[in-house]
Amino acid sequence: ICLDMSSADRMGAVYDEPRFGAIPLVVIDHHITNTNFGVANWVEPRCAATAQMLVVLSGPLGIEVDTRLAQCLLTGIVTDTLCFRTSNTTPEVLEAAMCMQRAGADLSDIVRQTLNRMPFSTLHLWSRVLADAHLDQGVTWVTVSQAQLRQAGHEGDDSRLNSILSSINEADMSAIFTEKLGANGSPAVECSFRAKPGFNVGELAFQLGGGGHAPASGCTIAGTLDDVVGSVVPMLVAERRRQLAHTGATPQH
Repeated sequence: ICLDMSSADRMGAVYDEPRFGAIPLVVIDHHITNTNFGVANWVEPRCAATAQMLVVLSGPLGIEVDTRLAQCLLTGIVTDTLCFRTSNTTPEVLEAAMCMQRAGADLSDIVRQTLNRMPFSTLHLWSRVLADAHLDQGVTWVTVSQAQLRQAGHEGDDSRLNSILSSINEADMSAIFTEKLGANGSPAVECSFRAKPGFNVGELAFQLGGGGHAPASGCTIAGTLDDVVGSVVPMLVAERRRQLAHTGATPQH
């Protein structure tokens, strides 16, 4: 059973094509870019989190949700919605969260453990990265090099930077470009995109070999940091312009 994975390659080192080709896969996911790679696929993009889908599934399966399970499922909902702040936080999401609280989940502890804490090295990294932030035609972005990560002593992910960039008044789309090493040791860049309500970065991420949702998506592209930024930023600018002209999207500033 594959949870919260939009494609087989998201399984990472666990995936072995000959082996998994002989094993029926059941896919439960909420990403609109899901490739339906399983034998049975339950993909529901209207759900804000796969954890929300599992809450729904627990009823028909007759699964008793104890405090420990409720804590895990509510954690999935809270982290995917940034504590109920994303545009896909529907009444159904809140109902699922309420059910988990009634089953014993501690919302305040989840928020404290996941969203309201970070190592001091993150602050060091942000001071370096945000000093060189860019804004152009409604798109804002930053780059994170391996050198900056080493200097800051930072080993975690940089996803919380997305919340900062997403709050910029003058930007409707944002991106974080993080320098990585590919599977064969060659240079690669992890791209993390965000969009304000009415805009869509999921389609672009899918075109670039990644996936996600309309407001939040990502991909990994082979190449140097300079080359990837130089090619992807114009795509984001063009995509924002296209959406303004053809989809009725409205600037959020």
